[in-house]
Amino acid sequence: MRIESDALGEFPVPADAYYGIHTARALANFDLLGRPCRAELIRAMAQVKLACARTNAELGFLSEAEAGAIQAACREILAGGLHPWIRVDALQGGAGTSLNMNLNEVIANRAEELLGGSLGSYARVHPLHQVNLHQSTNDVFPTALKVAALVALDRLERGIARLQSAFQAQEQSFEGIVKMGRTQLQDACPMTVGAAFGAWSEAFARDRWRVFKCKERLRVVNLGGTAIGTGLTAPRDYIFRVTDRLREETRLNLARAENLLDATQNVDVFVEVSGILKAHAVNLYKISSDLRLLASGPRAGIAELRLPPVQAGSSVMPGKINPVICEAAAQAAMTAIGNDTIITQACQSGQLELNAFLPLVANALLESLAVLERASLTLAERCVEGIEVNADHCREQVERSWAVVTALVPALGYETASRIAQEAAASDTRVRELVLERGLLDAATLDRLLSPAAMTALGFR
Repeated sequence: MRIESDALGEFPVPADAYYGIHTARALANFDLLGRPCRAELIRAMAQVKLACARTNAELGFLSEAEAGAIQAACREILAGGLHPWIRVDALQGGAGTSLNMNLNEVIANRAEELLGGSLGSYARVHPLHQVNLHQSTNDVFPTALKVAALVALDRLERGIARLQSAFQAQEQSFEGIVKMGRTQLQDACPMTVGAAFGAWSEAFARDRWRVFKCKERLRVVNLGGTAIGTGLTAPRDYIFRVTDRLREETRLNLARAENLLDATQNVDVFVEVSGILKAHAVNLYKISSDLRLLASGPRAGIAELRLPPVQAGSSVMPGKINPVICEAAAQAAMTAIGNDTIITQACQSGQLELNAFLPLVANALLESLAVLERASLTLAERCVEGIEVNADHCREQVERSWAVVTALVPALGYETASRIAQEAAASDTRVRELVLERGLLDAATLDRLLSPAAMTALGFR
């Protein structure tokens, strides 16, 4: 062990640790989730630190050697190195100070080592004096969270696009297959299987557009605002330049907030983005449930769809295959919906000039982004793209259902159609047979009215 000291006194730190006393205290204080912060947030923090070091070097506040070593350490973190030493719990008091100091200490110790010093000496690079120069947790942490979220939103958008495309492809594949449409789980009107997939595709198209647009809300950052948004302790040149350097490092279209006080204390943008994620989760859940229901059976259910078999479904019932991909996607959706409530409560709990609960926001928001991206891709690749339709069964259901008479209302009128439906239900006779038997329509007209083209036409001619 080595002994480090701070304002509270001395504290032991493992001799080989790249972290320091603040991290050691945080590890003792916080063991709530039992796991560190998400890797994407750690990488974003490293990008922020790198941009700050570049800016301070350009303005002469760091020597070339100091800045070079700090930047080299940051790039190691971006490449996946040093992450085992960034281990403070994802839930922590202090608005993210523990994570900020964990990064400061790891970067400082690695930079010290690169310059020939020893871990814990901080003779050449100090966690606060150099690595955290002109920064506060209160501008670094929310900025890093926005960077991490923007990267994750890009991935989620691609995942939703894959899911949308999968449904669009099946819309074309199944456009000629007629099935029963249902309302309130009761037979309603005939439609095509392709039309059903087209409606699902359209829902995900909206999700994709919402995700694309909400990224604009996160591009405004408060970096340079330091403790409360006044920029106290930071030089003006640094405040006006540091976001430009972060934009270069991240290749994201970031902008400094015009009102840094507002951007530091009010975090409603995370609620807005989470609401967009919840909308996608709602569609993901509903459509996964639809697929699961339409594939029920395969002998004693609706059984219109055949989902790809991906694994055995039971340890006691031989041959049973369950719709596990749909169920997994639904659980991902539930996770995001639950996280939206967490984010709402955490963001509304800010007080005066700061929100102390951003670690909770970060954990919930980044988890939602990750789980929704994976669920979208999994549903597309492991389910939708391999779906088959039981076309004969669909046709049989349409012919057996007296609700098919709804399609004949324009030709027969409501009263006549209603009598046919009642008689078909009472006698267990098919609507087609009754209509032909009564001479109400000829076979050619019936075929036309019940064709896939008629089922998907916008109104009748």
